[in-house]
Amino acid sequence: MAGSLGLAAISYPFWLLLFHRSVTRGLPAWLAPLWLTMAFAVPFAGFVCALRLSSPELENQPRVRSARRFAYLVITAPTVFTFMGVLNFMAGMPLSDLLLWAVLWIALLGAALLAPEGRGREPWPTLARWRIAHGISAAVLVLFVSFHLFNHLMGLIAPDVHKSVMAAGRTVYRNDFVQPLLVAAFLFQVASGFRLAWHWSGERADGFRVFQIASGFYLLFFVVGHMNSVFIYARSYMKIDTNWMFAVGGPAGIIADPWNIRLLPHYWLGVFLVLGHLAAGMRIVMLSHGVARAPANTIFFSVVAGAFALATAILLGMCGVRL
Repeated sequence: MAGSLGLAAISYPFWLLLFHRSVTRGLPAWLAPLWLTMAFAVPFAGFVCALRLSSPELENQPRVRSARRFAYLVITAPTVFTFMGVLNFMAGMPLSDLLLWAVLWIALLGAALLAPEGRGREPWPTLARWRIAHGISAAVLVLFVSFHLFNHLMGLIAPDVHKSVMAAGRTVYRNDFVQPLLVAAFLFQVASGFRLAWHWSGERADGFRVFQIASGFYLLFFVVGHMNSVFIYARSYMKIDTNWMFAVGGPAGIIADPWNIRLLPHYWLGVFLVLGHLAAGMRIVMLSHGVARAPANTIFFSVVAGAFALATAILLGMCGVRL
């Protein structure tokens, strides 16, 4: 299973290139939906395998933990490919992204196949403190994340509307006091999230928990990559403003440029999974406070459905669709 997943991860950028060639008329346009579906199928395959490897009958199989963690890593392929591309460009390496990508996943697959079995379950009180701190930090960031997503949604109306909303928001979140706090909160989310995700990825879990772990792993790389793009690449390396043109890969845009096309699944999954991750955490809080399982699940699926719609609307706007 791990070998097949490794090949799927290596194939990811090629599906994007085929999609780009189809929408720019290099290949038949009617094939474009197929290539994009195949690109999204890579992280979905990682999720399905992580779910399968979390089943009770496989728990005592050799190296199931390392295989499960590898499956979770495959889910992160869209955001890792974008992150790696930015780092490769900044480093000025002569090697292509595609070659580095193949080497990366061969190395990760080898590490998964050779990894030791690992230790037993960690004492719950120790993990519980991390979980509580992670939840409190997330609650602090909800307001900023909500505004940030609303700001991007305004691009569906017009880039100028996005610019106006962003200008108003920057008076708050770029404040000399607020911005360092936001950065610190995000870094803590990454550190505590990795601590929790690494633990739970080694344990058997139901579908809700697998979704929470999967979205958590994706957001670890997404947040670090996004902060690198904003603070290091844009502000320090390129010395440009992180405005609408930066977000959509202007002037070429997301669809028309062979490098920028990677931003489409990277952003879509980022929006979908940040809200899905919050929904999964909220479901656990509800259950722990006596809410019945049926309404808690209904609320979870409702938020996930809303996240799907919002992610699609934001990406349509970023790809040039206007209301």
